[in-house]
Amino acid sequence: MKNYIKADEWNIIEEGFDPHLNKISESIFSLGNGRMGQRANFEETYTGETLPGNYVAGVYYPDKTRVGWWKNGYPEYFAKVLNAANWVGIEVKIDDEVLDLATADVSDFKRVLNMHAGILERTFTAKLKSGKIVKVKAIRFCSIADDEVGVISYSITPLNFGGKLTLMPFIDGDVKNQDSNYDEKFWDMVADEITGTEAYIKLRTKKTEFEVCTGSNIKLYKNNEKLNINPEAVRKEKFVGQTFSLDVKAKEEITLIKIVANLSSENYPKDELLKKTKSVIAKTTSKGFDVLLKEQTEAWATKWEESDIIIEGDVSAQQAIRFNIFQLFQTYTGKDDRLNIGPKGFTGEKYGGSTYWDTEAYCVPFYLATAPQEVSKNLLIYRYKQLGKAIENAAKLGFKDGAALYPMVTMNGEECHNEWEITFEEIHRNGAIAFAIYNYIRYTGDESYLSDFGLEVLIGIARFWKQRVNWSSDKQKYVMLGVTGPNEYENNVNNNWYTNLLATWCMRYATEAAEIVQNQSPEKSASLLKSLNFDAKEFADWADIIEKMYYPEDTETGIFLQQDGYLDKEQTLVKDLPASERPINQKWSWDRILRSPFIKQADVLQGLYFFEEDYDLETIRRNFDFYEPRTVHESSLSPCVHSILAAKLNDEARAYEFYLRTARLDLDDYNNDTEDGLHITSMAGTWMSVVEGFAGMRVRDGKLQFNPFLPTQWKSFSFTIGFRGVTLKVTITENGINIKNNNDVDVEVAIKNQFYKLKGNAEIEVNNAELV
Repeated sequence: MKNYIKADEWNIIEEGFDPHLNKISESIFSLGNGRMGQRANFEETYTGETLPGNYVAGVYYPDKTRVGWWKNGYPEYFAKVLNAANWVGIEVKIDDEVLDLATADVSDFKRVLNMHAGILERTFTAKLKSGKIVKVKAIRFCSIADDEVGVISYSITPLNFGGKLTLMPFIDGDVKNQDSNYDEKFWDMVADEITGTEAYIKLRTKKTEFEVCTGSNIKLYKNNEKLNINPEAVRKEKFVGQTFSLDVKAKEEITLIKIVANLSSENYPKDELLKKTKSVIAKTTSKGFDVLLKEQTEAWATKWEESDIIIEGDVSAQQAIRFNIFQLFQTYTGKDDRLNIGPKGFTGEKYGGSTYWDTEAYCVPFYLATAPQEVSKNLLIYRYKQLGKAIENAAKLGFKDGAALYPMVTMNGEECHNEWEITFEEIHRNGAIAFAIYNYIRYTGDESYLSDFGLEVLIGIARFWKQRVNWSSDKQKYVMLGVTGPNEYENNVNNNWYTNLLATWCMRYATEAAEIVQNQSPEKSASLLKSLNFDAKEFADWADIIEKMYYPEDTETGIFLQQDGYLDKEQTLVKDLPASERPINQKWSWDRILRSPFIKQADVLQGLYFFEEDYDLETIRRNFDFYEPRTVHESSLSPCVHSILAAKLNDEARAYEFYLRTARLDLDDYNNDTEDGLHITSMAGTWMSVVEGFAGMRVRDGKLQFNPFLPTQWKSFSFTIGFRGVTLKVTITENGINIKNNNDVDVEVAIKNQFYKLKGNAEIEVNNAELV
């Protein structure tokens, strides 16, 4: 675990330059705006260890999978979000020396990510081998006010010399992904253009033929006075830039303003891309750096008004929760229902930048409460639009009659994961998608979603489960064989409790949804069911499976067994594992892991989290106390579920312990894996740990309910949520809870099962003594 980020409520601060930490910092200080993202690579040359990363949403490449291609039904490719053209580059030469932080003597290095404004600032002093010393200040942001635009202000001041300064801002499209097979490069050149201070490059991906045009405009200033220098054009393979040369004196500050646009053929006709990019550059250049910065600051201020969590008395925790919220909004803004959330967002290449079940299970709750309703709705519509592909995916595995299996990993709806135990067996992802529909409607009350989109998806998923189970004559029950649950340290097991539970719940909810649509609009219901060739007998088939499904359980202890035979394993506990053997996914063979009792992430407990209303506290406690000591939490998605359940059980110490594990996972590089990107989807789990865990927020019967506690390490915490047309500010102190209604609509809320009428633009305060 690292601990080099300075504690600050609104800023992520790194002081001093350590090359061994550079790739970690490149992840932590990443920027994005939902349409594009950029790792915190340096503008100037850096020949040290680095992971370059610039990503454009929705643009991917179907890289040939290296394994499993010969198995029937196996994906032919692994989709990857591509490392796109590097737009931040500025080569700096002092006389004939290149400024390179890998070879220079660097001092006074400081990097600050201002989360309130969405701005990255970096300052340092560098002494070159010649003895010349320069001071640099760089400011960068990806605009969320205009999500096709990135902006850089790069200032350099010679401190102890005068001489020739040469700046070469460039756009480099000759890039590749770190994990590309055989170091293949995925971009082909289409066109380029350099005119004075503007440069453009248009690239096309191989196979998928996405096109991206990147353009830039450069302005140069000396001591804040604009310079008019005719640059020299620079062209290389898939590379455009300009060279600006000028004589400088000691203490003269030269500032280069670089305004960049990234436009994709996902949003514009290919033959208009260059023209449209020029238009964006002209528009943003006319605004200038100061106006663009003001727009960025104001846009982020609005986001924080809607979503901030304020923690009093713990600066480290305050910094962590804001960092998690900040990165979530940098990754996804909900403007485009073709886009989704990759586990690494725009901060790295691991997991291909593709969509997993993480979105539905972890991210949807965050966006439901902190963003306009349309944002979370678009996450659901993304899956609705890919229903046809989900049916094709199921058909490849032998399913029929409209059965739908959503992919474990996807960009366009096709399955593209390259591990058999995931591709074929981790089918619980289907249930997470159905649960997200239920969760959305439970939170928003928008039942019209079922008739417009949701029922069709739910029927496809229920049809899959019906065909996936089989009747066991021995058990006289329906069983499900050969699956992998959320705990990926078990493969090819029979009757994973969580998966079996999800299967029957999905069929039950699909039945209920059909009844709702029938009651809402009989004509629409009849038309939809006819288009799906739906036979009413399917309801009876689902009901039979629901009634007769087998769930593994140890009747003596009352423990729901993760799968058949789990208790045959030697029941060693995590506390008995030597620290030298952890993490086991890096220290043990896969064979040894599979034979062990150790759990990668919440499995049975994931089901108890989803469906906690169906179980009494004692049942949840028994299973929590059994499984938590066996869980190594080597998935970033695991601690938040444990934190929420521990809070429900009034186990405040463990609730806070698990919160800490998820809150600063990346800031402290807890699992030694931050260098390849941040854990974006688990960041939503951090928010859940506070709001659903410590505040105990739930939706029951269309009303918000709270069951709060204050961690002893904090003086208070507060958060803002949107719910069915109202915005509530919730504050929890050692004395009790205060809820303020910021709208003129009355709302009823429950606090520890006592209901209160909260009038519009009013507030209520309930002391702990009143809740005993």
